[in-house]
Amino acid sequence: MIQSMTGYGKAEIEFADKKITVEIKSLNSKQMDLSARLPYAYRSREIELRNIVAQKLLRGKVDFNINVEQQGQTTLGQQINTEILLDYHRQICQISEQSGIPLPHNWFETLLRMPDVLKTTPTEADEQEINAVVNVLNQAIDNLIAFRKQEGASLHKMFVQKVERIGSLLEEVEKYEKERVEKIRSRIEENLQTLAEKVEIDRNRLEQEMIFYIEKLDVNEEKVRLRNHLRYFIETMESEEGPGKKLGFIAQEMGREINTLGSKSNHSEMQKIVVMMKDELEQIKEQVLNVL
Repeated sequence: MIQSMTGYGKAEIEFADKKITVEIKSLNSKQMDLSARLPYAYRSREIELRNIVAQKLLRGKVDFNINVEQQGQTTLGQQINTEILLDYHRQICQISEQSGIPLPHNWFETLLRMPDVLKTTPTEADEQEINAVVNVLNQAIDNLIAFRKQEGASLHKMFVQKVERIGSLLEEVEKYEKERVEKIRSRIEENLQTLAEKVEIDRNRLEQEMIFYIEKLDVNEEKVRLRNHLRYFIETMESEEGPGKKLGFIAQEMGREINTLGSKSNHSEMQKIVVMMKDELEQIKEQVLNVL
């Protein structure tokens, strides 16, 4: 079953006094285009985490974010920069004296909000925490893949409908083929009859040229190839893993046969059918870009 490249997945886990949340979203892209936002504690393992995402999602424009929320109050890793705090205190007192602005009532609350007063000593996560992160990351990826499969089922249904529609339109071409050839032959003969009154015509050569011309307008080869492409599109979609690029190439080949059919048709009703086939194919091409 095909998958869409569009998806969203989220998972959460509680580890020690932390709540770890992973969010992943993906859109269509020709290659794997991966961007990540990680807390400092996990930066040393970024390549490992990126590889997990890339190996499971294969292709798409993927953004994943890991957020860590501290549960309860803690001062672990934080220190007050006394020198900076005292300097802020001195400057505020000086400004108050010069401008007459009242001093703050709660000095510590004010000073602790000032830039660089609280300094955090970054710490790297231990192996147990990394294992917890990997587990929750895999859960988020699995949720995204489930989303992709759901979207893929809708795409599969649409593709089958469009391919069947093109096939049925191709069947309608046949009822105009004999009529088209007769009209072309009749028109050529009428024109030559008028010309024959003025010049002498070699009837044998005329027959040869007419046969050659009508054969050039024959569309049987295009019809056979188009039917094969339609069948191959469905087979590829239902049997191969990650067939998005291949389906795009098949759709291009379908387009070539439909275009040739239109250029050879030389019949108003057949040309209308070709236009309808092109419309169905454009919808296939547009959506196939989103197939993994």
